Amino acid sequence: MVYSFNLYNGMAADGAYASLKKILNNPGQTPVVVCIGSDLSVGDSLGPLVGTMLKKLLAEHNIFVYGTLAKPVTAHEVGFINQFIQQSHPGKKIIAVDAAVGKAEDVGLIKISPKGVKPGSGADKKLAAVGDVSIMGIVAEKSLFNYALFSATRLNMVYRMATIIADGICDYFTDYLTNGIVTAQ
Repeated sequence: MVYSFNLYNGMAADGAYASLKKILNNPGQTPVVVCIGSDLSVGDSLGPLVGTMLKKLLAEHNIFVYGTLAKPVTAHEVGFINQFIQQSHPGKKIIAVDAAVGKAEDVGLIKISPKGVKPGSGADKKLAAVGDVSIMGIVAEKSLFNYALFSATRLNMVYRMATIIADGICDYFTDYLTNGIVTAQ
């Protein structure tokens, strides 16, 4: 099941938290978060913005977050990050965050799915999938000019989506770490 929340829905962060709780269904250990994207394009900066926010929001917890504005994980590095996470965090679930293009009516939606994300698929790139759970923000309409649309995407929309996603993920981790259901490792 795919859960969708509009960025203007005041309960979107709560919905993201509830979706993660349902999809991850008490994994027994803290998932790893991989935020994919680049700060070279506003539309593609969703992942690094979320990663940067999570690093700040979850600073007192031992949460592994990869992909920030300072150290982005681009789509081309996904194969390497998959291998790194398998070696460094064996058996852990991965929450993957990325920006995406979609139908015109989907722009502004945050979609959470119980499957990984394939970075670059909107631009017809054939790259490795990452994650057990995907959180995708639809930032532009899919067209032949995806890169131009990604660059023309409004920062306000991307930042608002990033805040919602980061808040939802933070609430998920805070709830489980506080209640001792998930052990940070």
